[in-house]
Parts: sequence; C-alpha cells; structure tokens
Amino acid sequence: MKPDNKPDQSFDTIARKFQNNIYGTSKGQLRQILLEEFVMAHTGTAPLSVLDAGGGGGEMSLPLLQAGHRVHLIDLSAELIELAQQRCGAFEQFSAAQCAIQALDDSQYDLVVCHAVMEWLEDPYSVLEGLLNKVKPGGQISLTFFNQDARLFGNILYGNFDYISKGFNVPNRVRMNPTNAQAPREVLAFLEKHQFSVQHKAGIRCFHDYVRDKRVQTEQFDALLQLERQYAQVEPFMWLGKYFHVIARRLA
Repeated sequence: MKPDNKPDQSFDTIARKFQNNIYGTSKGQLRQILLEEFVMAHTGTAPLSVLDAGGGGGEMSLPLLQAGHRVHLIDLSAELIELAQQRCGAFEQFSAAQCAIQALDDSQYDLVVCHAVMEWLEDPYSVLEGLLNKVKPGGQISLTFFNQDARLFGNILYGNFDYISKGFNVPNRVRMNPTNAQAPREVLAFLEKHQFSVQHKAGIRCFHDYVRDKRVQTEQFDALLQLERQYAQVEPFMWLGKYFHVIARRLA
C-alpha cells in the first residue's frame, strides 16, 4: 500500500530543469519521436476525447491536438501545467488542470495517455487500475514506463554492482531519476487481467542508452533513430528498451 506520508513525485520548482534534462537531450527527443509515431499510428481519424494523465508540459498533447483530438491534460505540477498551457493553449479543444490522477472524476475517454508516469508513483498499479476505469468500452490506453529489466541490464553493463546489490536504493537519490521501474511482462499481464487487449508493444531506446561511444547518440542520431524504429517491436530487442510502450483496447 502507498504510505500516506509519501506523496507521488511532483516537479514543481524544477519543472524547466526537468524538461530540459529530458527533451533537451537525444534520449528524450528519440523517445518523443517514437511515441508520437506509435500513438498516431494507432489512433483513429475521428476526433477522440483524450486524457493526458501526468502529461507534463504537453509534449504528447500537442500532436494529438494537431490531429484534431480533444485533450484534457492533468499533472501534479503547477509549473508543468503552465508550460502545457503555453505549448497547447492556442487550441480551443485543450484544457488542463493541476490534479492527481487519483482525484479524477468519473469521466471516461476514448483514449487515455499515461507516458513515463508509473515510475514516479508510490503505488503504480493502484493508479493504473483507476486509469483503466477512465477508458470507455472500446477505447484505448497508451502506456509508457521505465523498464525494470532494462534498468538491471544497463547497470550490469555499466558495472554498477554495488547499486544493484542495494536494490537500486541510494541514500542521496537524484530527484530527476525515476524510482519505481516496472517489469513489462507484469504490466502486460495486468492489462489483460483487466479485460484489455494488447494491440501494440514496443521497446523505446533499445540501443541508444547502451552504445559505448556516447557521441553516437548525437552525431549519428538519424541512423540510430532508424535502427530504433526497425527493431522497437522485434524480439528480443524490444524487451531491452529503456522504456516500454503498450497500447491496449478495453474489451468491456
């Protein structure tokens, strides 16, 4: 159970730094490109009602709005809500609110987007179960999360054996490092248990984070992106993506 005295991660006071740390780097840019491509390939052309849960600065809301969908974004951080308003506020079909996912009303949506949120939650499966209830019958959820298996694999490659032996817990944890990675197969099983049919699964950054020469990440970005596209949905590579992406449809 989630401790009452330990709230979920908010990025107030460091919102812009957090955004730059993610989207100002090749890792964030690559993740965003792939997510946009995957989501847009699996959403219909008719205007959908979309909930962008933990939507941050509106990075995923923007392409959905540009495609003609109606988007309601929520986030714990007032600073990120302000950034989202700056990015998306020109669209009449956009709304945003500072709100915890657990505090959402009973409204349901054609599409629920929850990208890179589970790893910041104290009780991610409880929150995910609540989000699944926000999906209309026949609707979809797009879920991305920090991959527990890839975290282990990467830290073995980096030689961080002491960190692994301590269960990935350190006394002075960096606030911008995700703390609650999830195992893809467990998430997939949870979705199927709750009557969701998995339509798409992919690894995000199957290679980017593992290249020995880090200059490749920027100097050969386009070539690396093409390989990520090519192998994101191919076993065994997809299981090693630093993030894992799932799109699932509610059956009932």
